Amino acid sequence: MAIQAHATARYVRTSAQKAGLVLDLIRGRNVNAALATLRFARKGVARDIEKVLRSAIANAQQKEGFGGDVERLYVNACYANQGPSQKRIRPAPMGRAFRVVKRTAHLTVGVAERPLKIIETPAPVEGAPKRPRGAKPKAKAPARKPAAKKPAAKAAGKTAGKKKTAKT
Repeated sequence: MAIQAHATARYVRTSAQKAGLVLDLIRGRNVNAALATLRFARKGVARDIEKVLRSAIANAQQKEGFGGDVERLYVNACYANQGPSQKRIRPAPMGRAFRVVKRTAHLTVGVAERPLKIIETPAPVEGAPKRPRGAKPKAKAPARKPAAKKPAAKAAGKTAGKKKTAKT
């Protein structure tokens, strides 16, 4: 069974929509490629997501049954949920006030271990001729279908359909 782990950062001072743009960049990637992508992303939230990803990797390493190979980990789930918004007041002209909404987000990154691909080679059949090394296998001739028989021509003088009438 593959190891799965996740980490969550709550109340991060960014909107969930902005964080989702960066999370879309790393979803499904290997953790090393995801870390490199976050390192050079030109968004401020990328640094927070990088911390969460590193925490998820550390959580996976602490799990019972982890193989020890970080190269096999990949980002299997990452999403940003909306957190509580802080409402603030900004003075406006003529004694009015404008509302400022300072949004927060909960960032979650999940990592999982890719299963090993076991390639099973078929056992050689005894009695089969061996071809020399590097030789290509012979191509089999395609099977030919028997030609369909054409229907016999109708008897001369008989016509199908409307009868011809002669006008006099």
